[in-house]
Formats: sequence, C-alpha cells, structure tokens
Amino acid sequence: QCEEAAYEERRYPAGKWACVTKGEPMYEQSISMSFMKLMRYICKENSVGCYLGMTVPVLNEIRLTKEGTKLEREVVTAYYLPGEYQQNPPVPMDPEIHITERAPLRVITRVFYGMTTEETILREISLFWELLGSTDTVLQETYFVAVYENPSIPQRRNEIWFICRA
Repeated sequence: QCEEAAYEERRYPAGKWACVTKGEPMYEQSISMSFMKLMRYICKENSVGCYLGMTVPVLNEIRLTKEGTKLEREVVTAYYLPGEYQQNPPVPMDPEIHITERAPLRVITRVFYGMTTEETILREISLFWELLGSTDTVLQETYFVAVYENPSIPQRRNEIWFICRA
C-alpha cells in the first residue's frame, strides 16, 4: 500500500499573478471577497473582455502575528495568469486587482483536506512545524495556503506552503 509523502519540495518559475489584498475581520471573508473579484476578472471584467481560463492553485498569502498565534488580517489572494497572458496581462477593470510579477519560488508543501479557516490553517502550520522540526531553511512569518478545488467542496484538497529561504 502506497503511503502519501508527509511533505514535498517544489520549485515554481517566476510569473505574473492577479492579486487582491483584503483585511476583513475573518480570514474566510477576506478570501471569499477576493476570490469573487478575481473570478469577475477571469470571466470577463478585463481589457480583452473574455474568459481567461482558470489556473490552479489559487494562492492565499498569509502572515502570522508577532506572537505567532493568529493570522494577520491582510490576506493576498493570487491567481496565476495562463501562459498566453504572461507577456501581456489583460488589465483588470477592478482597481483593487493588481498584476504582480513574482520571483521564482521554492516551497516545502503539505496536503490537507477540508475547509480553510484561520483555525484549520494555524493547526496545519503547527502540525507541519512538528513534522519538520527545528529549521531555519524556511520563513517563519509568511506562508501560502494553496487551494486546488472550488471552495464549496467540503473535503477539498489544499496545501500549506512553507517558503524556502533564497
């Protein structure tokens, strides 16, 4: 019987992302509002006026408070632009959406299933630290939550990404 790996290391190339930053009282509100804005951009509210195509994962960049016990309010939700739009990204109609060029990224990632709430994310970060043990090869204040499926799917596949230092 094949057992799923506890975690894996991955590299992602540089690329352009459409990003929305929200700082609502609850994490779930921020990602929901941001994702709806991104969906409108993907579906038609862009300078080319057409459907851009969905890419996965959608990333939610989170930061922990100084104490490390809570998430900072501001969450950046990011959608990777499909290859044909990387050179010349369609301009968003919504001024809250920014096109950002991200550097190549090396992450250590671990899968988890279910809803992504502040509570589940903090638990996943904690479990991942227990698994990794003491290390200074990854950042300790910034993380990504990678979402691969529609948020309405109850047992959807997600990942927590620890960002490797350059």
